[in-house]
Amino acid sequence: MWYAIITEDTSNSLEKRLANRPAHLARLTALQELGRLLLAGPFPAIDSIDPGPAGFTGSLIVAEFNSLLEAETWANADPFVSAGVYASVSVKPFRKTMPA
Repeated sequence: MWYAIITEDTSNSLEKRLANRPAHLARLTALQELGRLLLAGPFPAIDSIDPGPAGFTGSLIVAEFNSLLEAETWANADPFVSAGVYASVSVKPFRKTMPA
């Protein structure tokens, strides 16, 4: 089943994000290579594709896992969690409807 992982950043998280981005992206790439990543990306803090020093307010990942517990375990093991980038992580079952 698909699961939406919705995160909120701590304030002033940009430096921590940049420092831990390679490890974060490696985990996402591994899911993608297994065909289990639907989408992933950050929420810019301002209305811009490249928010510069304004940074980001959180992220959205939609990926396939065998259970909610597996999705939560994976999400909570993210380098952004241990580095203090994310203030909160929420995982919810997600049903992809469109596009088919």
